Amino acid sequence: MTSNNIRVRFAPSPTGYLHVGGLRTALYNYLFAKKNGGTFVLRIEDTDRARFVEGAVENLIDTLKWAGVDFDEGPGKEGSHGPYVQSERLAIYRKHIDLLLAKGSAYRCFCTSERLDQVRKEREKLKLAPKYDRHCLNLTAEEIEKLLQTNTSFVVRMKVPEATTIAFRDAVREEVEFASDALDDQILLKSDGYPTYHLANVVDDHLMEITHVIRGEEWLSSTPKHVLLYKYFEWELPLFAHLPLLLNADRSKLSKRQGDVAVEDYRTKGYLKEALVNFVALLGWNPGTEQEIFSKAELVEQFSLDHVNKAGAIFNIEKLDWLNFEHLRKASDGEVLAMLKDEIRKSPYSANRYSDEYLLNVIRAMRERMTFVRDILDKSPYFFESPAEYDASVAEKRWKPETAGQLKQLAEEFSGLDRPGKEQYEQALQQVAARLNIGNGSLIHAIRLAISGVGTGPGVYELLEILGKDESVKRIHHAIANIQHE
Repeated sequence: MTSNNIRVRFAPSPTGYLHVGGLRTALYNYLFAKKNGGTFVLRIEDTDRARFVEGAVENLIDTLKWAGVDFDEGPGKEGSHGPYVQSERLAIYRKHIDLLLAKGSAYRCFCTSERLDQVRKEREKLKLAPKYDRHCLNLTAEEIEKLLQTNTSFVVRMKVPEATTIAFRDAVREEVEFASDALDDQILLKSDGYPTYHLANVVDDHLMEITHVIRGEEWLSSTPKHVLLYKYFEWELPLFAHLPLLLNADRSKLSKRQGDVAVEDYRTKGYLKEALVNFVALLGWNPGTEQEIFSKAELVEQFSLDHVNKAGAIFNIEKLDWLNFEHLRKASDGEVLAMLKDEIRKSPYSANRYSDEYLLNVIRAMRERMTFVRDILDKSPYFFESPAEYDASVAEKRWKPETAGQLKQLAEEFSGLDRPGKEQYEQALQQVAARLNIGNGSLIHAIRLAISGVGTGPGVYELLEILGKDESVKRIHHAIANIQHE
């Protein structure tokens, strides 16, 4: 098989948001295709109509586009293997059901839900796994015809061979075997005429010429049923690769109950797509080196199924935060500026006007202090409005009875400066401190609180330079009034 024949697919069900596990599956398929010059297909598996969510397909495609996981064929990117939405392929599935029925590899089951429930309860009493008792497999042709003539509702089941070992190769788990006696006669076609996942999945993968089926570990137990279908249709098996489970810190399966699992939640919180993709890529794969920070191009270059782990992958939010910090550091000033403007548009400061030069200075001051772009607004609102109040715990330590007079002298010294920069502010502060016979630190701490309202942040002289002389002096006078009032 040459590399340019490689075809992989991501086949989600439109039942809501895109789970981070779904993003990982899509990403691994995308990386594998790009690494090998292959084709990445998006297929929408919407045959479970009861769970279909309106707008889910559009949301899914938008989320993949945001993450930069672009598909080559799929809805809106029609190729020669469409349609790519399963509800538009029903005639194809019925044709293949007829083939299985004709070969005796499948059979119609007319059992009512009440009878099936009774069979299940009887097996439970015997402490046996739920399994159909093949009652309808023994119906005669005449009995079947009579039931069809009376329009009796039925499903179509796969006939699983007895006492057979079903084996297949998995790129992650190597050789895998299942005993056929542990398998149920799986329903392939439901009474509403829609196929189940198992039939549609296999038929579509074959007709779309999928060479590698890369999907989550939860589908491993379904794979022997799929292998049987490939055998019944006399089709060549693709290479399977089942990805490890995503786990919470307590090693339970990642779920909504213990935190956010939707990609859009992380997008809304301000995580960079580069950081989220980097993080998700490392959930079950590593290149065999110490490298942890990857661009998408580096992921494409280094990705290999050989380095996908069998063990479950821990979803560590602290690592995601660290990766976001690192990718934000690598982003250009222009990229961060665009993101900051977007955050300002959504903030209480949206009516204010800030020059690009001003915002770029703010970004440079906060580079090493932010994990998210919105941290600039959350951690340093003083860049966008004068402090309305002052941190009481800091004021108690830094503002003494004599502080108001000291700040007044400092404000007068600053007012006399001509277009000052950091050096001029520093010299002016040192001169006032010497005149007052106090240490520089006393004034530095006092003025930081006066102009920012808090006790930490970028360097004081950098703050003064960014805010500018007029704004800084105005804030100092406001602080003096507060100190004297107290």
